[in-house]
Amino acid sequence: MSTSNKRPNRSRQARPRRDGRIIVRGVERDRPDLRKLSRAVIAMAQAEAEREAQIQHEQKDVKRTSEDTSDE
Repeated sequence: MSTSNKRPNRSRQARPRRDGRIIVRGVERDRPDLRKLSRAVIAMAQAEAEREAQIQHEQKDVKRTSEDTSDE
């Protein structure tokens, strides 16, 4: 048996990604893995909510800065 054809042993437990990217690999199955699918959808929703919160926070900072400079 050739060792080059073996896949690396991957843990079943999800590890948090430091770079914020989500990687999805398709595997053909008779029934979808709803747990994995739901975790992926939740992670995408959380990432989107964080982006939106960051944008709102930045917009508030810009508004406060412009109000502070107009008072002077």
